[in-house]
Amino acid sequence: MQVVIPLFPRFTALDGIGPYEVLQRIPSIDVTFIAARRGEVRSENGLLGITADGTFEEFPRPDVIVFPGGVGTRALQNDRQVVEWVKAAHATTTYTTSVCTGSLVLGAAGLLDGLTATTHWACYAELEAHGATAVPDRVVEHLDRRIITAAGVSSGIDMALRLVELLVDTTAAEASQLMIEYDPKPPFACGSVASATASGRADAVMARILEYARQRQ
Repeated sequence: MQVVIPLFPRFTALDGIGPYEVLQRIPSIDVTFIAARRGEVRSENGLLGITADGTFEEFPRPDVIVFPGGVGTRALQNDRQVVEWVKAAHATTTYTTSVCTGSLVLGAAGLLDGLTATTHWACYAELEAHGATAVPDRVVEHLDRRIITAAGVSSGIDMALRLVELLVDTTAAEASQLMIEYDPKPPFACGSVASATASGRADAVMARILEYARQRQ
């Protein structure tokens, strides 16, 4: 089973690495990072580089696509090579999936028109510009269309576990979950807009997010 995770300049590291850690635990699944060209691709803050071991042209018919998100997806929406590759590859995939704003690329390829889908909470309007209906669910499935989208960053781990269940079986997914000891008990209740609001911390947390965003510019 060939799984490809596309890389591009300014990708979000955990969007790709989270699913990679889940999927590569299964012996029958081969995971390859690919990009427009072989070699190192740097994450959105430039601090991390991952090596792409293949190109889009070398993997025209993968069994599964896991498209990560990141600031760089904004440019990819207008990248003809990438969009056309997604569209053509999807014709023969078992599943085409995305994490975070990777769904914007699926949308640009016309795969989400008329469907519910998810992405990072800050990017719902961008997703809906591609004809999708954005929903706040952590993982959204359209198995009849062979499409699964995951919300922001860490949700890719949940999506990948579900993908293992679909590709292999429930026990395989549980085994992968146990191997990575994925048993989250976060110390704070701010993992979603809804939980942050319920905790009464939303205003302060949002203000800090905006402050950090300005500092990165």
